Amino acid sequence: MYHYKYEEFVQDLELLCKFMGDYKPDIILAVARGGVTFGHFMAEKLDLRELYTLNSIHYDNMKKLPTIKISNIPNLPAYKKILVLDDIVDSGESLREIMRVLEQKFPKTSFKTGAIFYKKDAVFTPDFKIKEAHDWIEFFWSNP
Repeated sequence: MYHYKYEEFVQDLELLCKFMGDYKPDIILAVARGGVTFGHFMAEKLDLRELYTLNSIHYDNMKKLPTIKISNIPNLPAYKKILVLDDIVDSGESLREIMRVLEQKFPKTSFKTGAIFYKKDAVFTPDFKIKEAHDWIEFFWSNP
């Protein structure tokens, strides 16, 4: 298990902003729960007041569930560029399904994705990513 500390997160946030280059989203859409803290900090960093969330459930603690439940999708048709953030892309199945649903629901919107951690063998690779995950990640915001 890897313990991800706040200080490391702050450094990674800076790095992710550098990776994003000139890309400036209209809003951030954070995937609850793991992406909410990430989304809040990124919204502050990018000086964006438009921060939304949606829910995706694919894990129960460390156990992967057989289905992906996506709910609470906000109404987003007025936005052209949306950055979807999650803390980790593990199998990639959740983010792949989230993007499929969002692109179907909002076909005129351009979406980019970002994650702190990702696995190379995931079925979905985020546009912006920081670290390759090798172990289960215990985030500083989990189980405070």
